Amino acid sequence: MIKLIIVWLIQLKYGKIDLMLYDLHCHSTASDGSLTPTQLVEFAQSKAIDYLSLTDHDTIEGLKEAQKAAQDKTIKLINGIEFSVTWQAKTVHIVGLKINPESKLLLERINVLQKYRRFRAQEISMDLDNKAQIKNALQGAELFSQSKMIGRVHFAQFLVHQGYAKDIKQAFKKFLVKNKPGYIKDSWASLADIIECIHQANGIAVIAHPARYGLKLKKLKQLVDEFKSLGGQAIEVVSGSQCTNEIPKINRLAEEFNLYASIGSDFHSQDMPWNNLGQFPELPINFKPVSELLN
Repeated sequence: MIKLIIVWLIQLKYGKIDLMLYDLHCHSTASDGSLTPTQLVEFAQSKAIDYLSLTDHDTIEGLKEAQKAAQDKTIKLINGIEFSVTWQAKTVHIVGLKINPESKLLLERINVLQKYRRFRAQEISMDLDNKAQIKNALQGAELFSQSKMIGRVHFAQFLVHQGYAKDIKQAFKKFLVKNKPGYIKDSWASLADIIECIHQANGIAVIAHPARYGLKLKKLKQLVDEFKSLGGQAIEVVSGSQCTNEIPKINRLAEEFNLYASIGSDFHSQDMPWNNLGQFPELPINFKPVSELLN
């Protein structure tokens, strides 16, 4: 049963219950979210969230505004980012929590990824033109982005606006995915480079929504094993971007590889109620919460 207010369950190490509400994965208009960093913090406050991490895609542009917005509120804002990684020809996401936004290596890596994102946007636009005769898609996507970053969701919004799809979900189904117009095979940073980058920024590396990648258990274990061997520390046991019936499997992985368990809605928009801020199912009791590393 979905609960709007959850307990971060039992910290057996300390023999007490942590009643704080955590959401450690969400997005703002600095990447592909619908709320500004200020609006996001205010929305989280209204949801009685105690700890919030803003983890925009390959950017930290929204952190300063979010921290300012959180100053006069009870909510604690944790600096974060969600990195795009290419692992065995597949795109996976790694969240960095509690990062130092002034880290030189972090800023260098972000700069490289942002340049690649711009190149990818141009390629997507060209593919939509060549394969579906959809003109000026890049310019259209730019109208839906409130930042420098152009993501696939902005192209999806443009496609809906132009009548090529009835909603965002259909836009992705008809376009932008493998074997469809607008699909571009990604070439992101390596897993090793991103984990090193997060560590250099004094952050905590977390595998985001691991059940979303469509990996068989054997392959998923390979990813987790490599992640752990490179110094990765946590995995999202509960995510708004993966089904609740996946929680036991991911929790077993966390136990097997001795990883901390993280939790995040992957919130983007209030139009996507399945991953609303702070809205989670009941959590398993036998895990080691990443909150132990946040203080």
